[in-house]
Amino acid sequence: MTDPENTTRAIELEIEVAGTPEEVWAAIATGPGITAWFVPTTVEGRSGGAIEQSFGPGEEMLVRGHVHAWEPPRRFAYGEHPEPIAGGMAFEFLVEARREGTCVVRLVNSGFGHGQEWDDQYDATEQGWRLFLHILSLHLARFGGRPAQKVQAMAMLPAPDGPDAVWSTLLGSFVLDGDRLVAADDAPAPLAADITLRGDRALVFVVDHPAPGTGLLAAEGGGEALAVSLWLSLYGEEAAAIVARDAPRWQAWAESL
Repeated sequence: MTDPENTTRAIELEIEVAGTPEEVWAAIATGPGITAWFVPTTVEGRSGGAIEQSFGPGEEMLVRGHVHAWEPPRRFAYGEHPEPIAGGMAFEFLVEARREGTCVVRLVNSGFGHGQEWDDQYDATEQGWRLFLHILSLHLARFGGRPAQKVQAMAMLPAPDGPDAVWSTLLGSFVLDGDRLVAADDAPAPLAADITLRGDRALVFVVDHPAPGTGLLAAEGGGEALAVSLWLSLYGEEAAAIVARDAPRWQAWAESL
């Protein structure tokens, strides 16, 4: 019999997105493509190549890995070790043409163990991937093939009154009217968007001001502190100047909460 304590688990998700296999491949397996919907990424496009992903400011938020499979336009895989090994965190994206103009993207994120700590990480990571795969679908439907400028405002907030209190604090900088999200008058920078997906203390939205784009607002984690974040991907000729102006303001806001 297999001992469940010595086996690993995997998150398996799929989503149908707009685009040809080649267009979807560019979004899930190249640095500019992944950066647009996920985190700033560089990819050496070959099996055995390097991948780097920045999940926030500072060297400690930089994650380095290795490309395990590079099979355009259908399979891209990478992980923390040079080769796939049991128990190592690994990621595989599969692209399959579904019907004219759409594809199915399948994600397998393996390497999760068992026990309460692993359960919490598994659940949080699964929700995170659901949110980001939704952002991928928005990117391909609205901005496919276009590079994005990124805002990644993040901070750790103490949670003596629980995670819902932190989420309420985070939302205090915004006005919600149905599915409409607008930065409050005392917010550090303008933001107006339409909410397209709601998660557990998380919102995904399509931005129309100050530039077209996508965004994520979230309070993640548990225990004594939560990670709060506002991530934006903005597009267009003015996006770089807007990010240069607003990113420091949003970061200072996150740290001040």
